[in-house]
Amino acid sequence: MTNQQHVDIKQGTLDLERKPSIEMIEDAEDLKKPIDAVANEVIEVTEEDNARLRRMIDKRVLPVLVWCYLLQILDKFVFGYGNVYGMSTSLGLKGTDYSLASTMNNVAQAAWMPFSTYLIVKVPAKLLMPALILGWGTAQACMAASHNLGGLAAARFFLGLFEAGCLPLFSVITAHWYRRSEQPIRVAAWYSTVGVGQIFAAIIAFGFGKIHSDKLESWRLIFIVVGAITVLSAPLVWYFLEADIQEAKFLSEREQAMAIERVRANQTGTGTREFKWAHIWEVLYDPKTYLFGGLSLCVNFGATVATAFGPTLLKDMGFTKETASLLNAPFGALQFLTIWLGSYLTQRFKQKGIILAAMMTPVLLGVALLYQANIVEERRLHMALGAYYCLSFIWSGNPIIVSWMVANTAGQTKKSAILSVFNGFNAIGSIAGPLLFNSRDSPRYIPGLRATLGVFSAMMGCNAMCYAVLYLLNKQRERQRVGAGKPAKIRDTSMLNRYETYAQGEGLGENALKDLTDFKNNEFTYVY
Repeated sequence: MTNQQHVDIKQGTLDLERKPSIEMIEDAEDLKKPIDAVANEVIEVTEEDNARLRRMIDKRVLPVLVWCYLLQILDKFVFGYGNVYGMSTSLGLKGTDYSLASTMNNVAQAAWMPFSTYLIVKVPAKLLMPALILGWGTAQACMAASHNLGGLAAARFFLGLFEAGCLPLFSVITAHWYRRSEQPIRVAAWYSTVGVGQIFAAIIAFGFGKIHSDKLESWRLIFIVVGAITVLSAPLVWYFLEADIQEAKFLSEREQAMAIERVRANQTGTGTREFKWAHIWEVLYDPKTYLFGGLSLCVNFGATVATAFGPTLLKDMGFTKETASLLNAPFGALQFLTIWLGSYLTQRFKQKGIILAAMMTPVLLGVALLYQANIVEERRLHMALGAYYCLSFIWSGNPIIVSWMVANTAGQTKKSAILSVFNGFNAIGSIAGPLLFNSRDSPRYIPGLRATLGVFSAMMGCNAMCYAVLYLLNKQRERQRVGAGKPAKIRDTSMLNRYETYAQGEGLGENALKDLTDFKNNEFTYVY
């Protein structure tokens, strides 16, 4: 960078009109002037600049993600409370009918996975997210109009269809704005609304469940209220959402260029609207796809115990439906705390696989105790309740896995695809989970608990395999760098707590802003 360019930066101006290289145009034709400004030069960003920009991003981007994810989670949790307040009786659900209706949204998510990938790449998030919110809010409200299994299953299917792109889209936006060291806590910020949603759902169910009317049953009223809140949020999200650095209105052009420079060290690009089939094929033969997918399947298989059957399990333990609702409020608080704890530990110790294993250990213990409490002749309710609360650690798993995937995947299309696959495995786990909890096994549900214990044992093995594969992939990248005349070891500045400019010496830094996958970028470093 020339002295004049340094002066221009300090004076608040940049030469944003210089042409990007031909290579950059081919890789990202739609990238705007801020990316042009940093395509061939390193923009000076101090630690003070970095902290100031991070605060600005946290204030403008994060609150929207937090609110939207809370809405999506709230829609999920109130379904379980609907069953507590008489939905199955009103609709004549028997046997596995409730389980079947519960899984329909996951069937839709799994089926819609390829389309989610395409939409996330091609449609601007500022338009896509409000459309999804409007769709799933409408579906949630329509559940109140159900009069039989068919109507309820149809509404649940459309709910899942519109929610299918939610988690992948949120993850892509987080990766777009934040450095890899910052991502775990930001994922935790919006994903921890799982716990908040549990609390809100319990309060809403308890409050509206007290309303008795001949014209409108309490469970229908709960669905209508939650659906209305979601639908009314769609225009607000459209107005406030800032999903792309290049178009962020709260940043000047100089700040946009600095924000892009901030994430250069991620080596994951800065986004493009070009859908690349080569990235899709790479997802299919990338072992990380199936290992991360396996982790997701196991976590969400077990999570179904609490989401769909939590209130029912508590009611079948002998508690009243009102008490069952209130007992889920502290469960939600524990979810919130464990999510933040797991994400904090991954950021603090720069380890994801080891922390994931540690956070899933209480879950194994909880399922084992829940199983033990139910197989004895006289059910041990206090042990069962304590074991049930141990299951709250399940929710620390997904944000760790999501931040792990985001940090280890590059290329806009590949990133969108692998996150959609993750969501698909998530859906498959959620489909399989409820089907193992049949009403004929109530109130103890021994077969379902036994299967859940086996699944979480298998998850530990999958986690170890993922750690080993990432180690081998790093060794492969080292050999690629040596073959290209670059140093074998690269200091990963994206994982540092303090900001440092990504090194440009020895031919490094040329791939950072291109839309290259992690397999094609020899400067990419995998994190464990």
